[in-house]
Amino acid sequence: LKTAIVIVLAYVAHKLFVCLLIKGLAKTKVADETVQKVATKVSAYVIVFLAILILLEIYGVNTASLITILGAAGLAVGLALKDTLGNIASGIFLLVMRPYKIGDYVDCGSVSGSIRAIGFFCTVLITPDGIDVMVPNSLIAAAPVKNYSSSDRRRVDVTIGIAYGDDLQLALKTLLDVAAANELVLKDPAASVHVLKYDDSAIQLQLRAWCANADYWTVYWQIQEALKGAIAANGLNIPFPQRVVTFTNKAQ
Repeated sequence: LKTAIVIVLAYVAHKLFVCLLIKGLAKTKVADETVQKVATKVSAYVIVFLAILILLEIYGVNTASLITILGAAGLAVGLALKDTLGNIASGIFLLVMRPYKIGDYVDCGSVSGSIRAIGFFCTVLITPDGIDVMVPNSLIAAAPVKNYSSSDRRRVDVTIGIAYGDDLQLALKTLLDVAAANELVLKDPAASVHVLKYDDSAIQLQLRAWCANADYWTVYWQIQEALKGAIAANGLNIPFPQRVVTFTNKAQ
């Protein structure tokens, strides 16, 4: 009977703690899916451990000695598993700092993809070609994290070259017209065109247009496709690489 009472109380305590924790997090605007899952797991482990201690105390086991033994064993295990514990600490750090959440597309050093899951030991990303990649939390915490989903809008940069003999002002206007004709391009901030650099065979122009984050790739591909026709329609040219070769007749 005592065992059943302790189990029921532990279960009720766990549910109550999770409910209060989520409500508390909601006031701080951090109650997302990831935090809720981790909070549920941590509270479950802690309450189960306390319930076991209470049961042992009820049945006459010296819990003080047991805790001492567990503490010594925990120290030994901690030294042996310092890398694993480092991943756990990094996982807690990532949950507190929240550089990303589930569903965000991020660049973590050499790995890029959408966040599928955030665990105690590692973060799981799914790459654009559908491959799951498990990255240790310690590596992510130590590397710069570029989050492409944190902002509501993104800037689309498209670069194209024109011939040196083309009308530069007409070319700049042509690129702006392509951006203005796209319904997904935002009016504010306004699109802009700049001379990026002078290459050996072409003047490189860059179109910068803003769009909603979710429309980034759609706008990028649409502008790339529309530029070819617009350049040709206005009598402009996209030059091929050119080289000037000079021959010297040494016999003379």
